[in-house]
Formats: sequence, C-alpha cells, structure tokens
Amino acid sequence: MSPQSHVRPARHRLWRVATPVMVLLSGVLFAVSAEQSDGLDLRGGRLTDLASVVRAERDETGDLTERVATLNAEVEALSTQLGDRSVGRVQDEIATLVDPAGLTEKTGAGVQVVLDDASPEARFAYEGDPNDLVVHQQDIQAVANAMWNAGAEAVTIQGQRLISTTGIKCEGNQVTLHGLPYSPPYVIVGIGDTARLEAELTTDPILATYRDYTAIPGGGVSWDMSQLESVTAPAYAGLLDLTYATPLDG
Repeated sequence: MSPQSHVRPARHRLWRVATPVMVLLSGVLFAVSAEQSDGLDLRGGRLTDLASVVRAERDETGDLTERVATLNAEVEALSTQLGDRSVGRVQDEIATLVDPAGLTEKTGAGVQVVLDDASPEARFAYEGDPNDLVVHQQDIQAVANAMWNAGAEAVTIQGQRLISTTGIKCEGNQVTLHGLPYSPPYVIVGIGDTARLEAELTTDPILATYRDYTAIPGGGVSWDMSQLESVTAPAYAGLLDLTYATPLDG
C-alpha cells in the first residue's frame, strides 16, 4: 500500500470534522453581523459619503418632528374634552402665549437675507485665511438678532421658525438648526416693518464686517437683501422641553 493511501482517509476525516465547524462559525458571524447592523448595510453602500448621512439624519429628524406635532395635537384635543375649569383656565393662558412664543403661523411683509460661501474656485485661489470665505454661525446669528432688534414679529432660517430657545450650531461646513443640518446658502427671513428691518441690518456692526468680506478680490462671501411683500413663517413644531444642568448636592 502506497503512502498516499494512508493520507487520503486522514484528509477525509479532517474534512468531515472541519466542514461542520466552518458552517457553525459562519452562522455565528452572520448572526453577529445582523445584530450589529440593526438592519443596515455594514458595508455602508447607501451611506458612502457625508451628504448621504446628512440626508438620512434629516429625514429621520423630520419624521420624528411630524410625529411630535401629531401627538401634541392629540394631547390638545383630549385636553379640550375634559371640561375641567382649572384645565380651561390654563388653556386660556396658553392661548395668549402661543403667538408670541412662535407656536402660530405668521404672515406679513418682510425682509429676506441670503448668505452664501465664496465659490470653490475663489476659496482655492485665496491666499489668506480660508475661513474668511465661508459663512459662520455668528454671521447667521447676527442677521437673526438684527431682525429681532428691529421688532420682527417672526424670524425663520431655512424655512424653520425661530423661538426663544433656538440654538444655531456650526458643525463643519454646515449649520444645525433644531437638530437638522443645513448647507449654504442660508436664507433668513424676518416679518415686520421692512424699513426698520433694513435699517437695522444695514447698520449692525457685525454684519458690516461681514459685508467687507464680500469685496475680497476674486470673490468673497455673498450678501443679498430684499423686501418681500408677503411671506409666511410656519409655526414652530419641534420639542418644547428644556434641558438644563442642575447643581450637585453638597
């Protein structure tokens, strides 16, 4: 009997043992992958770039915001059916506050300001600080604050209604508002006395500095201001709960 005749049975026994083990390991790996992916593609084929991630997060936040609005409407409808005097008094107080709080739709004449980054070509050719050629969080805030100072009845950014607790956060080259990320151009609209709005926006020192950077040779940031005969600011429909820090005992 040749040496090979002894090897073949050994190999055969090895495969009989190894094959079930490999199948078992594969099953474990598939189970772990399914649990970790939570239904998503681990290879990230649908989320291969930042824009895809932003769109996915924006869609999810939009869905949750709509759900909150629906639940708030249901709570309000159920509250009106209670017929309790104390509840009625509270609802009357709420009714006087919802408009100044930004919880009702507002329509009227207004002023629109559009801020935008310099073109990619201008940013590439610029020899100074590249931050000079992009819109920053403080620029958007300055426009909104100037509108409030001019007595604006309502202010929106990218179509979203601003309220007293609204935070404008800069994250990379995007701005996050009420949990939703936005890219330039940034459209800010204020409803109110258009003459007062334009005067405040023109004389505000922070915005005057911003406009200096619109004149950078080769193309700087952009500034566009225009009057609107009639514009509607939607009611704020996001969360109203406040999150704040509390001191530790002792």
